[in-house]
Amino acid sequence: MGRIEQLAKRFEDHVSLPWTQHLAAPEKTLFVVYPKEEERRLRAKRDLFRQAAVRHGHGWHDVDLDSAFADWMSAQDYAADYFTFPEDIRQKLDTDFTAWVGDRIAKTLARAESNDVVGVFGVGTLFGFARVSSVQKQLEGCVRGRIVFFFPGSHEKNVYHLLDARDGWGYMAVPITLHEVSYT
Repeated sequence: MGRIEQLAKRFEDHVSLPWTQHLAAPEKTLFVVYPKEEERRLRAKRDLFRQAAVRHGHGWHDVDLDSAFADWMSAQDYAADYFTFPEDIRQKLDTDFTAWVGDRIAKTLARAESNDVVGVFGVGTLFGFARVSSVQKQLEGCVRGRIVFFFPGSHEKNVYHLLDARDGWGYMAVPITLHEVSYT
């Protein structure tokens, strides 16, 4: 069994457990953490995660952030100026882009029921533009079922490193990794 299949099995083990509906937002948040070099394989086999959720009576919705920056940038009035003066975009990234990404995910969360899973793919494309922790925090009040961030990087003792490059940040979410099984 390959690494992505192992992660899908661990994910299935988690979603097969009975769900408590009255949980805090971090307890409804899962991070499927995988080696960054497995990104293409994960995308090719992403349906394994949907099938696992559906097999256990959960609905599935997903959001792909691959084109998020390009989509956001193309809607900016001063996009051409940002290429001339890239330092001018920093503040807009920290506020507007992060909020835009959160809103994009929130629209999918609004369609999901309390028994549904929303998978968020393409998280690695946020690197350098937005912090996953900021996006996730923005969504805390929107999650009715479960939200799963497919996270290329590493996890150790509740510290996540996106693409193994960014300084780690601590967050209380349920990690699903190749190295440990942790269900709450």
